[in-house]
Amino acid sequence: MTAKRKKILLLLPSLIAGGAQRVFATLLRHLDRERFEIHLAMLEAKGEYLSELPKDIILHDLKISRMRYASPRLVRLIRKVKPDTILSTLAYLNFTVLMVKPLLPKNTRILVRESINPAPFLAAEKRYPRVWKFLYRFFYRKADRVICLSDSMGKELVDHFNVPREKLVRIYNPVDFEMVRRMAGLSGSPFIGSGPFLVAAARLERQKGLDILLDAMPSVIRQFPDAKLFILGDGPLRRELQQQAERLELKGVEFLGFQGNPWIYSKNADLFIFPSRYEGMPNALLEAMALGVPIVASDSVGGMREIPQSGRQIVLVPPENPSALAAGIIATLQKLENYRCTPDEAAEALREFEVQQVVREYSQLF
Repeated sequence: MTAKRKKILLLLPSLIAGGAQRVFATLLRHLDRERFEIHLAMLEAKGEYLSELPKDIILHDLKISRMRYASPRLVRLIRKVKPDTILSTLAYLNFTVLMVKPLLPKNTRILVRESINPAPFLAAEKRYPRVWKFLYRFFYRKADRVICLSDSMGKELVDHFNVPREKLVRIYNPVDFEMVRRMAGLSGSPFIGSGPFLVAAARLERQKGLDILLDAMPSVIRQFPDAKLFILGDGPLRRELQQQAERLELKGVEFLGFQGNPWIYSKNADLFIFPSRYEGMPNALLEAMALGVPIVASDSVGGMREIPQSGRQIVLVPPENPSALAAGIIATLQKLENYRCTPDEAAEALREFEVQQVVREYSQLF
């Protein structure tokens, strides 16, 4: 007799390009349909990753433009679908789901996935950090499980926000090696000229530190006059970063916006650069690593130290330090042959991040 499928509901604000959205899109492609009936609800069904959704996903568009209006429609949807388990991500959506928990069908399990190390995020980005700290402390203890992207994130939630340790489970972000390598090989190099060619891929926001990278580039170009930097991604700081590049007279910097296939750029780059101020678990860096590309990254707060290295592929430099970042880039470019690794070496190093392993861990929770 076939076991009854578990009904799961994944919650997202939208599928606008971002790390959490990429993770959910990957999970939706790989979860076992024989074990799970899969529903996806979004506040607004829009975004660059919308076209990547499998056709068999049951999609619910709440058509809500503001989080403050989400609760009534969310409660109605959950009462209608009656999922066994809800998986939510991004703090403000997590808080909303946990706030309405008393109104949901009895025995509905709520899993929340924290996407960023909250302490540096609140210190750097949020007004009223004490209010946000209270929300973390009050609501996360009401979840059945809190999914952390790294051990350091779990420790932070315990130490700074008093989340009960027994509520926490660490699951790394998934890397779909097969898909990344297949997409990276769909065409030849997009670059023209002698290079070296540098690539950064991130949402254009303060957390990602692209302003620090731009400040480092004049020193790099003095050593490598033909160096070119390609920045993939979009976000609220695009115009500001473009103006910064103009002030620094950086002729070799191109802002390419969102790219449906960023892996072609990463694969053919001489160097992938990741200058974040703080991180949860960086998808773009993991995917570049899977392609064997040399990487210079800031040793930022978060899960960076938990990423295993295949040889010396990743060079870490102090965060928020343009001079140190420039020195790391220059030193790596001078000896690139020392930092490349094979895809097989990368796959061995990233076994805990392999998509099937991560899907198994989520499936066990569901």
